[in-house]
Amino acid sequence: MLKMENKMNIRFSPPDVGEAEIEEVIDAIKSGWITTGPKTKELERKMAEFTHTNRGVCLNSATSCMEMALRLFEIGPGDEVIVPAYTYTASASVVCHVGATLRLVDVEKGTFHIDYAAVESMINENTKAIIPVDLGGVMVDYDRIRAIVESKKSLFRPSSKMQEALGHILILADSAHGYGASQNGKMSGECADFTSFSFHAVKNFTTAEGGGLVWRPVPGVDDEEIYHNLMLLTLHGQSKDALAKTKLGAWEYDIKGPYYKCNMTDILAAVGLVQQKRYKGLLARRKEIVERYDEWIKDDDIMTLKHFDGGNISSGHLYLVRVLPYDEEKRNSLITAMAEAGIATNVHFKPLPMHTAYKNLGFDIKDFPKSFEMYHNEVTLPLHTNLTDEQIEYVIENFNSLK
Repeated sequence: MLKMENKMNIRFSPPDVGEAEIEEVIDAIKSGWITTGPKTKELERKMAEFTHTNRGVCLNSATSCMEMALRLFEIGPGDEVIVPAYTYTASASVVCHVGATLRLVDVEKGTFHIDYAAVESMINENTKAIIPVDLGGVMVDYDRIRAIVESKKSLFRPSSKMQEALGHILILADSAHGYGASQNGKMSGECADFTSFSFHAVKNFTTAEGGGLVWRPVPGVDDEEIYHNLMLLTLHGQSKDALAKTKLGAWEYDIKGPYYKCNMTDILAAVGLVQQKRYKGLLARRKEIVERYDEWIKDDDIMTLKHFDGGNISSGHLYLVRVLPYDEEKRNSLITAMAEAGIATNVHFKPLPMHTAYKNLGFDIKDFPKSFEMYHNEVTLPLHTNLTDEQIEYVIENFNSLK
């Protein structure tokens, strides 16, 4: 490693957008079509192709994608949805939005992933969905989740046509971090029943704000029917979108239900279309950075999230490090020291039961000791494709000397 003498200023996760994205946005604006239109539809096709799925929808956020998936299956009051406590609020808030009962579970000891045994024991006749979280871009063990769901089929009580067609508890992946990840040769999007991706400004792949939803085939339900129903849910229940109404004499539409408004615009999709062209290269650069961190950040008192382990190929979204001897105070002091050196870091995540909203729902962090154990000494290092090799060395040198 080179000795770094001059202080650098390293941001945590700035978007990697350039002239090509700007030109595509200008093209959208000049076209006169800036709401949901041809660019959004093209991005949906590209996303489905990339994830090896038949169809997909692009919306204004991954949160909307998850919520609309729950609404598609008519999951609501009286139903229960299982979510890990170690995640961002969006994984859980969507359950509250639809009026279902949120059931939080701890993580598996020593990992950032959901406790599979706890999931299995929590399933009952009211369980309608499980939302596993692909933290940092590393996919959970979907074969194991599916085996659990299959073993509990006798408890499943469908209460809607979509639930009945699916025939088991819905596996809805929160893969906000996982666009481009794969497991045992299958892309994120192929493993869960429905999979939600985030295209937020801080994600690997960005549309500034936005998200995508893809799905595996549902027996007896045509993909186009699913797509159409999702379009209804996300555009006021209107039977035709603005693009469809441009056809000669096609002004008339129906309102099928008093639904929601969370579509993606062509201005946002324009950014995504260029990002998709660049994305394999962006993923390759993230892999290089992860491997560089792995090479130089290793000690007996360090634990890192393993991005490339066995059959898992991560999207390389976050580099999570645990300094095992540390408590919260020492961890926070390290974050401050890194900031003083010009390096922005973060924490992923403060477990949900530590937040006011979830305390008010009756959750207590004392009931989730393994989540607290992972959180209290965790710090996330910068990992993005704007980092130069010199900046990566600077982060490594400062982290190793300050910890």
